[in-house]
Amino acid sequence: MFGERVERREDLRLLTGGGRYTDDFEHDAAQAAFVRSEHAHARVLDVDVTGALEVDGVLGVYTHEDLTGGFAAPLPLLVPHEGIVRPRTQYALAAEEVCYAGETIVMVVATDRYVAEDAAGRIRVSYEPLEAIVDLARAADAGATVAHAGAPDNIAGRVSEEKGDVDGALANAPHVFEWRFEIERSASTPMEGRAVVARYDERDGMLMVYDSTQAPTGIRGGLAALFGVDLERVQVLAPDVGGGFGVKVMQFYPEEVLIPWAARRLGTPVKWTEDRREHFIGSNHERKQIHHVRVGCDDDGRILAFETRFVHDSGAYCPYGLIVPVITSAQLPGPYKLENYRYEFRAVYTNTVSTSPYRGAGRPQGAFVMERTLDRLARELALDPVDVRRRNLIQPDEFPYEVGVTFQDGGPTVYDSGDYPRGLELLLDAVGYAGFAAERERAAAEGRRLGLGLGCYVEGTGIGPYEGAAINVMGDGTVTVAIGLSTQGQAHETVFAQIAADELGVDVERVQVSTGDTRRIGYGVGTFASRSAGVAGNAVKRAARSVRHQAQEFAARLLEAAVDDIELADGAARVKGSPQSAIPLGRLALVANPLRYAYGAEATEAAVFARKAYSSGEAPLHEDATPGLNAVEYYSPRSGVFGFGMHAAIVEIDPDTCNLLVRRYVIVHDCGRVINPLVVDGQVQGGFAQGLGGAFFERIVYDDTGQIQNASFMDFLIPYATEVPAPELHHTETPSPSNELGVKGVGEAGAIAVPAVIANAVADALERPIDSMPLSPLQLFDMLHPDGNGR
Repeated sequence: MFGERVERREDLRLLTGGGRYTDDFEHDAAQAAFVRSEHAHARVLDVDVTGALEVDGVLGVYTHEDLTGGFAAPLPLLVPHEGIVRPRTQYALAAEEVCYAGETIVMVVATDRYVAEDAAGRIRVSYEPLEAIVDLARAADAGATVAHAGAPDNIAGRVSEEKGDVDGALANAPHVFEWRFEIERSASTPMEGRAVVARYDERDGMLMVYDSTQAPTGIRGGLAALFGVDLERVQVLAPDVGGGFGVKVMQFYPEEVLIPWAARRLGTPVKWTEDRREHFIGSNHERKQIHHVRVGCDDDGRILAFETRFVHDSGAYCPYGLIVPVITSAQLPGPYKLENYRYEFRAVYTNTVSTSPYRGAGRPQGAFVMERTLDRLARELALDPVDVRRRNLIQPDEFPYEVGVTFQDGGPTVYDSGDYPRGLELLLDAVGYAGFAAERERAAAEGRRLGLGLGCYVEGTGIGPYEGAAINVMGDGTVTVAIGLSTQGQAHETVFAQIAADELGVDVERVQVSTGDTRRIGYGVGTFASRSAGVAGNAVKRAARSVRHQAQEFAARLLEAAVDDIELADGAARVKGSPQSAIPLGRLALVANPLRYAYGAEATEAAVFARKAYSSGEAPLHEDATPGLNAVEYYSPRSGVFGFGMHAAIVEIDPDTCNLLVRRYVIVHDCGRVINPLVVDGQVQGGFAQGLGGAFFERIVYDDTGQIQNASFMDFLIPYATEVPAPELHHTETPSPSNELGVKGVGEAGAIAVPAVIANAVADALERPIDSMPLSPLQLFDMLHPDGNGR
């Protein structure tokens, strides 16, 4: 089944209303509402909850003073880094200072959400407003207003690395250029917001949590540590999750700590489901960076030196460390050889919502800077932008290729495999690059403006530290597969079933996959960074292979054959060349559990087998064997694996409305061996849609006081299906030598290059540089009509 276009097994259930999301659990639970800061920066002088306590149905009203122990401490810094100079994470409930509008101050728990919201509206918070700093460029300056009272400046962290001799290469370069590039802040806005439900059973000390999270095992571990209980006393289930895109991998948001705390304190199930405004003002954002680039090249456009100094907007806190700017820095070179490369970034606090990875996670910023640089070089030197790219590409015989800087996992950035020239040539043929100049001339004669843009990227995927899989063969021949990471649309129930089915010789319909349930498998990391196929997929492969070996060994005993002569096919273990000598896999699993007592026909056979083993002087279970056919295996990669892709777009700009029409969009992608082409196409298409949103629609707008001006779908624009054309997809396959499956991740790939490609296409159409994203009709109007008078 590996490589087959198996239809997604999840879809029938999800499309017919059979999905079960966090809010579907515990309908009779008490519900929580939160009082959030009205100010972007202020001291909290007093919190008067008297009015809330008078509301019928209120079960509890809590401020920071009610929290103790770890619950009263700042929330964890998830990803430590030596470059962090002033780590700051928020309290679950604000203590003395609030640093962004939307920060949680009070939690109200009541019999239902309506009562909780009414009670929250009666709480009076007294503030001493402080000056807020919102503008990233100003926040990075020495002497700027500080986002945290008493801090010497706004620097959260700084990191720099250099490969080669950048200054020397720049000094000797025939051409040196300097440019500024900027990408604005955005948000992932999944269809389902965040949600948490918790139930505590005081009799057995068990805490059960349902969480719309991308990392249930991490939530479990953190809660066990906070409550000071054994890990087995906490179980977390991430049920169906209606989109994540990175925003739900945080561990912890305040609500994920407070809802379980309240459930235990009150002795009743408690639920909180985020509304859309809460998502805009309380769930993490991403993207905002400003780059200052110096690049040196020769007359043919070969890059001799590249330097970027940039600032990254961390928002009010840095709960995810420096991961996003680190990824930007490591992935900015893309598929190009930069023999002399230096980056230096500063992560900067502002009085805005904190930032953490959103689909692409720093890579769209890097690709935008690199690809715009190449197009600007080509224009300055009067060269074809395709030729500039060809001259700078890493060649197939140069792998493994060392980029020369540190990857996000702490190791070196080493590309494992790829054929970048092949991908580029395939793209050019598919988009009709050779004939575009004539097409543009014909359009210009009709008063139409066309432009063509290109963009390339490399995506680091499959990072560790590990994932696991638990596989069990049931008595009816069904194979169950449990993995610790959660699923938010990646078709895990399909692709992991394909891997297990191939290894065990069963029909894919006989494989049942469960995800994100710590009761099934308690250890794992999470679904993020395009890592599921590369890490969990190889864990499934290992576990299935272990079960296959068990089945072969046990079948050999029953069929009196050599282990090497046993094969698994058509749901049975059989002797090669003698298909009549076979045992169904389910029956084999039953017999492989030798019994003292029989309770049915299959159990009788297992009991008889135990007696026969003893009569021949053998133990029913051989040494190191386990009852039945089951295994739990883990896979820990030594490093990430690197997919790549090339995009091209032909756009038309309406001179009257300044609307942007994408005439054609072509994608060539390589994620190693493809498990399921249908699923890969879906992942790339979904990423493309979000990338298009980041190119022309989605922008979080703050005013100078730190208030979001577009915290609703009336004002924050996401593309409709009518705005998203169907991209033309092409694939190459360069298997990864770093894992047994040869796979690489694909989840974020479609989003990475789109802003760069659209910017290049628009710049080509308007013959003007596009150095900030996203675009808008108003910006295009200003470019077309700099005098403001229209045509």
